[in-house]
Amino acid sequence: MKMSPERRGAEGKEEGSGMASAALSEAGAVQPRNKGNFKYAFTCALCASMATIVLGYDVGVMSGASLYIKRDLQITDVQLEIMMGILSVYALIGSFLGARTSDWVGRRVTVVFAAAIFTTGSLLMGFAVNYAMLMVGRFVTGIGVGYAIMVAPVYTAEVSPASARGFLTSFTEVFINVGILLGYVSNYAFARLPLHLSWRVMLGIGAVPSALVALMVFGMPESPRWLVMKGRLADARAVLAKTSDTPEEAVERLDQIKAAAGIPRDLDGDVVVMHKTKGGQEKQVWKELIFSPNPAMRRILLAALGIHFFQQATGSDSVVLYSPRVFQSAGITGDNHLLGATCAMGVMKTLFILVATFQLDRVGRRPLLLTSTAGMLACLIGLGTGLTVVGRHPDAKVPWAIGLCIVSILAYVSFFSIGLGPLTSVYTSEVFPLRVRALGFALGASCNRVTSAAVSMSFLSLSKAITIGGSFFLYAGIAAIGWIFFFTFIPETRGLPLEEIGKLFGMTDTAVEAQDTATKDKAKVVEMN
Repeated sequence: MKMSPERRGAEGKEEGSGMASAALSEAGAVQPRNKGNFKYAFTCALCASMATIVLGYDVGVMSGASLYIKRDLQITDVQLEIMMGILSVYALIGSFLGARTSDWVGRRVTVVFAAAIFTTGSLLMGFAVNYAMLMVGRFVTGIGVGYAIMVAPVYTAEVSPASARGFLTSFTEVFINVGILLGYVSNYAFARLPLHLSWRVMLGIGAVPSALVALMVFGMPESPRWLVMKGRLADARAVLAKTSDTPEEAVERLDQIKAAAGIPRDLDGDVVVMHKTKGGQEKQVWKELIFSPNPAMRRILLAALGIHFFQQATGSDSVVLYSPRVFQSAGITGDNHLLGATCAMGVMKTLFILVATFQLDRVGRRPLLLTSTAGMLACLIGLGTGLTVVGRHPDAKVPWAIGLCIVSILAYVSFFSIGLGPLTSVYTSEVFPLRVRALGFALGASCNRVTSAAVSMSFLSLSKAITIGGSFFLYAGIAAIGWIFFFTFIPETRGLPLEEIGKLFGMTDTAVEAQDTATKDKAKVVEMN
């Protein structure tokens, strides 16, 4: 149904009034936040982010279960390294599949897929009778992890208001840490079972939280940005009305999303049809992001890939996955003491991730990132020093070196959790424009998983080659390079609407550029009743 010129003019005035109200708010006028809407957005982010608990649980539980798997299945260190690290390679596949699935069927359904796949993988590992079947379970689990780490942050960023986006998007890292802690607790709780049962129960019980996540997600709405991409404006408007701080912000967010999707501002039907151009929208997305990006898009991609690379290359997986071995190298002996120390590390990670969650939208992304990386650098130097001293005195305990190792590990995971840990998913979910966001995040997650696989699959061999202390000195050098990269290439995004962040990287007008490109080259929009 076509709108009359009078109606369009009236709506144009209303839109202008909404924009003016938003401008006044930015200038300093205070509009009260709708607490009910914030609670709704909070609940949506909470449910979606719980999908990432599967990655955390796997990382945490494997650190202890690997001790018993090696004894029970009589596998070598090389087989153990492959088993520990191969999940990240499989997650690489899952993240790309998740990107395609989330653009095809929606972000919410993709979260259900992630939970269902991980549940299946957990059961396969729990009932594994040999190393080969265990590796099949690792493959299925890795696909589920890839789905989860890609879709959860994207959904949360797209449903969150700008004023609380950092807080809500950091939930993904919160639940990764909760999952790690649950994995450590599972290790400690089931370590006293018979050898052939202990590790199988540890791995199999991971199916429970993922199954619960799949059930909870059915109560979530779909992402408003995905709904607009599919032309479902009425549904998107309803979701934005429930998740925005004010009605004016809901109108403004819808206008920005429509512009980014290539829908003219004055087209305001309930449903519109997006006609893809010859060659398909997917090819255009790949061209825009990978094969022929403009300078601004290249800077966005560099920032996203860089932050994912340095999150893993600074040794976080080596500390978490191999924590019992690291503590053992530091002079702690006995399974109970090793697993107890590991649980203490998990508690520290979880507590400090909560600190970051409440500071992201107050302090900002950049200060926390730089502080976190600098602290990790100092801790890695301390850990490398302590382990080197302990390694040179194998027949005698050196109390100060053991204490330095323990303090450095706990401080390292704390610094990681206040910045580089949660900020990686938060920042990547923010910086990409709507039309390439799913693929962009998948690329970032893939870089993350490849780097994680390289680190976790080489740690034992690297420790033998240059000593375990030398390994952490190497990670310290990478952390120093990472700090320089963050200082140079990572701008502050706190408080900005998603559609405006591109300007920080050199896009002159993200919304207008997206509208012109999409309208002229990508799509034709037809209004329907």
